[in-house]
Amino acid sequence: MTEQMTLLPLHRLGPRETSPRVVNFSILMPWISADSGYRMWVKIIHEHDQFLQEIAPERFEMTHGEDPDYGDIWRAEVDIGARPKAHAASRWGEPGKYVYRYLLEHPDISGDVDWIIDPFAREFGVGKLSAITIGYVPYQWSEAETHWTVPILSDLVLYELMISEFGGDIDRTIDRLDYLADLGINGIEIMPVSNTANTVDWGFLPIGYFGVDERFGNRKNFQRLIDAAHQRGIAVILDAVYGHTSESFPYSYLYRRLGFNENPFMGSFAKNYFGESTDFRHAFTRNFFFTVNHHWLDCYHIDGFRYDCVPNYWDGPMGQGYAALVYHTFQHLKAKTAEGGHWRRFAGDEGIRLIQCAEQLEAPREILETSYSTCTWQNETLEAARRATLGNPSDLESLGLRFGLFQYPTEVTSGGDSLAKSALQYIENHDHSRFVCNFGILNRDRSDLLSEGDRGLWFKTQPYLIGLMTAKGIPMIWQGQEFAENYAVPEHGWGRILMFRPVRWDYFYDPIGKRVISLVRKLIRIRRNRIQMRCGEHYFYNHFNRYQSKGVMLFARCWEAQFSLVALNFGDQEQRVSFSFPFAGDYIEELHGEDNLANIAQKQVVWLTVPSNYGRIWTIVTAE
Repeated sequence: MTEQMTLLPLHRLGPRETSPRVVNFSILMPWISADSGYRMWVKIIHEHDQFLQEIAPERFEMTHGEDPDYGDIWRAEVDIGARPKAHAASRWGEPGKYVYRYLLEHPDISGDVDWIIDPFAREFGVGKLSAITIGYVPYQWSEAETHWTVPILSDLVLYELMISEFGGDIDRTIDRLDYLADLGINGIEIMPVSNTANTVDWGFLPIGYFGVDERFGNRKNFQRLIDAAHQRGIAVILDAVYGHTSESFPYSYLYRRLGFNENPFMGSFAKNYFGESTDFRHAFTRNFFFTVNHHWLDCYHIDGFRYDCVPNYWDGPMGQGYAALVYHTFQHLKAKTAEGGHWRRFAGDEGIRLIQCAEQLEAPREILETSYSTCTWQNETLEAARRATLGNPSDLESLGLRFGLFQYPTEVTSGGDSLAKSALQYIENHDHSRFVCNFGILNRDRSDLLSEGDRGLWFKTQPYLIGLMTAKGIPMIWQGQEFAENYAVPEHGWGRILMFRPVRWDYFYDPIGKRVISLVRKLIRIRRNRIQMRCGEHYFYNHFNRYQSKGVMLFARCWEAQFSLVALNFGDQEQRVSFSFPFAGDYIEELHGEDNLANIAQKQVVWLTVPSNYGRIWTIVTAE
């Protein structure tokens, strides 16, 4: 493992109101020194004045200094209360939100280098503006927060959401937390909330990492969201984008604009799939993202991370990139947990409950086996389910193995730390079209951007939903999936990430939505009430002639004497199949209770009826 990561002195970086209306600005700018002829300014204006043509931002020149660890640093102290208003209508000097940016000047470059945002800003304005609130009063966490404990991995039922599409903003998302709790959700995976340049954006090209983009709300709003989620028994996992940035990210934009051949932060590292690549060979880069992790865990009380596009910074289990970050984050948090306070939320009898979820689609098993990741995204189940919709019975074997997370580890011990391991199970997520699209597409305007799945074929998704919620691993629902949202997502192009697809909550009330959400609620309830569904072994009955050839899949979940048989029919005709139950006793059918089985002898062959495009779940309730 690489050398110890250390926290950047965040208390001395970015803007800080050190006394009433006096703000200190500091920014690390390696290789940018006054001795080389550079001069730097901070430009600041009250938020209410920024669009008024007669009111310009105030400029304050910064002084250059040397940080002992990271080199060049620029600072300025701005006494907002001391400088008089330049215009009578200005809000200058009043409390509230001020937006700012940095400007660099050098005699050898053509024009000023303007629009340098602050990489250490905790708040943001519109677009690429950094911000600070004068007179800011910190959020007061509820008493309930002191009792919150992160759920164990096997108990999680996740719900992926994007704040702007799910609720519109943070406040309305908070209003829907009761809905999620009632649904049975105990973990939300939130798509990136970091600052981006665009108003409509998935958020995977960040330019500001230490705060919440103003298009969603502000710092207190997000802290209140997490507090409210915890009060309802819901963990919060945040999408973290560390392998690449936007070209407007200051450590990319500035050095490119100045024509530097090298960069102290960015550069080619591992794979470069998307955006501007970060270079984890630099201690500055490693410590920056380590500090970002600490900040979100400490300031916002999040419960874990979903690390986006891990191949962009995966250089092996002993490398300087992803593996080092999750290792040092775990060890740092383990030490913090011993301190008590809000860090106690991660303490469990079985060990530290920090959720570190990798999006490592290329090698999901390897990432669990060789890193401190506790879980991973994997597209194998999604792809197997998609192939099964084509109607080839042989594809059900692959789907059955994926439901069982075949060859995935469940626990790994490394360096004296024993970590539970799992993988997410999903057939929908933000990256792909809704699952119903596999059965038919409606091109309402002959445009890929506005295509929709044929929602009238919703019933064909039912066996996949039943399998998903009873499979091994951590089930995840993508916002609106529970009432048959049917957006299509283009495979390529900017239309994937720059098109607004708000959840259509009216679907919740229509006949299709009611049917689907009733099934999802029932499945989550079964999962939460049956330990075998959460922790049990998964047995896939792989018999082509008996099952798959009829479009049927059978698998069981078993925890000691707790046993459930899941039978899925992916075809359009009802099927009868035989099965020999391993335990004697009475069995209740959990979905509808219409086909209960009494006095079943051990290894007795029973003929089971499985309705078309649906399934059955038989659970032993009285064992002999």
